[in-house]
Amino acid sequence: MHCPFCQHEETKVIDSRLAGEGTQIRRRRECLKCEERFTTFETAELLMPQLVKSDNRREPFDEQKLRSGIVKALEKRPVSQEKIEQAIAHISHKLRGTGEREVPSRMVGEMVMEELRHLDEVAYVRFASVYRSFQDVEAFREEIERLRHHRRKAEKTDDVQLPLLPGDRKS
Repeated sequence: MHCPFCQHEETKVIDSRLAGEGTQIRRRRECLKCEERFTTFETAELLMPQLVKSDNRREPFDEQKLRSGIVKALEKRPVSQEKIEQAIAHISHKLRGTGEREVPSRMVGEMVMEELRHLDEVAYVRFASVYRSFQDVEAFREEIERLRHHRRKAEKTDDVQLPLLPGDRKS
């Protein structure tokens, strides 16, 4: 590590501590030449795969774009910011876990839909309507039927969601 003050090549570590909720290491260093002290942060470099769009363009993964789409779908829905961040972290973790350099953007869209289905059914249908380019009311009806079918198959969970339609009860 070069000293930021005198550019000397040798420094020594005086102290190391975990930082950033355990995702970073904070190191206090001292230059062996000028004796100035400074702090560095060390993090693991985890590369996200490139997204391959439907027209074969490549685009870097953008967590802010992911967050924006999820937040837009959940607008005015009773879902906490903590749950949204967990969903984003889960999608990012799954993408990193593929070990691939490139993944189809559709894979990310499907991951978002899966997370939204667990968070809020209304947000799920909102996102699906844009993502799958619903052309008419029939497409909404079919998606809601798919959602109801999946709900019937799924095991009961402790997560309480608001009903999709008035008079609709969670099975």
